[in-house]
Amino acid sequence: MANELYSLTIHELHELLKNKKVSSQEIVNAVYGRIETVEKSVQAYLTLIKERALEKAREVDDHLVNAGILTPLTGIPLGLKDNLCTRGVKTTCASKILENYLPPYDATVVNKLEHAGAVILGKLNMDEFAMGSSCENSGFFPTRNPWNIETVPGGSSGGSAAAVAAGEAIATLGSDTGGSIRQPASFCGVVGMKPTYGRVSRYGLVAFASSLDQIGPLTQDVTDCAIMLNAICGYDPYDSTSINQPAPDYTKSLSGKLDEIKTVGVIQELLGDGIAPEIKKAVEDAVKVFEKLGAKIKMVSLPSFEYALACYYLIATAEASSNLARFDGVKFGHRSANSPDLLSMYYNTRREGFGPEVKRRIMLGTYALSAGYYDAYYLKAQKIRTLIKRDFDAAFHEVDLLISPTSPTVAFKIGEKSGDPLSMYLSDIATIPINLAGIPAISLPCGFAQGLPIGLQLIGNVLEEEKILKAAFAYEQATAWHQEKAKI
Repeated sequence: MANELYSLTIHELHELLKNKKVSSQEIVNAVYGRIETVEKSVQAYLTLIKERALEKAREVDDHLVNAGILTPLTGIPLGLKDNLCTRGVKTTCASKILENYLPPYDATVVNKLEHAGAVILGKLNMDEFAMGSSCENSGFFPTRNPWNIETVPGGSSGGSAAAVAAGEAIATLGSDTGGSIRQPASFCGVVGMKPTYGRVSRYGLVAFASSLDQIGPLTQDVTDCAIMLNAICGYDPYDSTSINQPAPDYTKSLSGKLDEIKTVGVIQELLGDGIAPEIKKAVEDAVKVFEKLGAKIKMVSLPSFEYALACYYLIATAEASSNLARFDGVKFGHRSANSPDLLSMYYNTRREGFGPEVKRRIMLGTYALSAGYYDAYYLKAQKIRTLIKRDFDAAFHEVDLLISPTSPTVAFKIGEKSGDPLSMYLSDIATIPINLAGIPAISLPCGFAQGLPIGLQLIGNVLEEEKILKAAFAYEQATAWHQEKAKI
């Protein structure tokens, strides 16, 4: 049994722990055994903390034996995207500029997971500073998709998604700025959720674009997603954008029925040109499942979507230009040696420390914010963002939830798009509008094409995570896609 523990869900392992049929140490050792078996092929992790994890597992087992008290995450081994600060454990953002950075504090979500008794396995690979859609922009090495190691796992949370799909973590946390949880979840055949902006504290998340970034879970099924959300959601006084409103128990929404979800809208702009035929068919088949579950289906138009990509790459790069200005070789991280003066040190530190994609986005953002161009680019993008939010508001007056593909394609070959940034950026065309509007969305498996998973995206209004999870769970129970596992 121990050899198969890595393939079980959080809720399955919780039952085994509760009934004392297995120990946390056995689970953690099983997952590390799996990592030793497949990590050379997948390359999901940047840092592993095995001794610390096993010490935590021993503490959990002693606590369970003595007190018999556990939360749904007690003793469960989890992985963290490497842009979440972990006290005394390297946090690199997959960048040379932070290669040896040891944070002096934990991110709020890390504190919450450890308070719930979770065991942290290590830090997961990503596109450098969360800038990318394939995990090829890591400053160290690319992560590979467990379904086909010649293809990308998606990005920027590619390591987080690949680890769950390969059994190298029971669940993980990622961050989502323009689809960076949902798109890799789609590519790797797992569940990934971006909560409402402000629902999860960003304190301790190394910023890419502060008005877009949001932390969320990647899990094997919808139940695990709800369990992870229960642990990480809630108000945090350390984050000025945190929503001061109690979070519900999301597991209570998992009834298997749609209940008050009467009408589901299909976004017509995301089922037209640019969406692969096999993706379109899988989503149309998913829509039929919702019809059978009792929902009324309605086609919905969101006309401002055609401007979303341009809008996003102005706002995100502008905010990145501001946020990444702190990496100057003075306060922390890499500092270029042998620079004759301060300006040379700034220049050489960033030239040596940042990768090509990060440099590209900083330059784009700096240009958009420069005198003479601010009104023409950044300010106009903010106005378009308002239009996108209004389109969503209008749609939610007509429907309870929205449906779309998560990605226009399945996972592509490693290197296939690395020389064409615009083609790479188009991978997030279905996910970017959700971040611009600050609303929640989930990706869950809905089929296969060319032997690779296809993701279905369910989108809700502000703070309607419960509605999304209810619909996602009902769909999951009516299908078997989530039971398929990567044969690595």
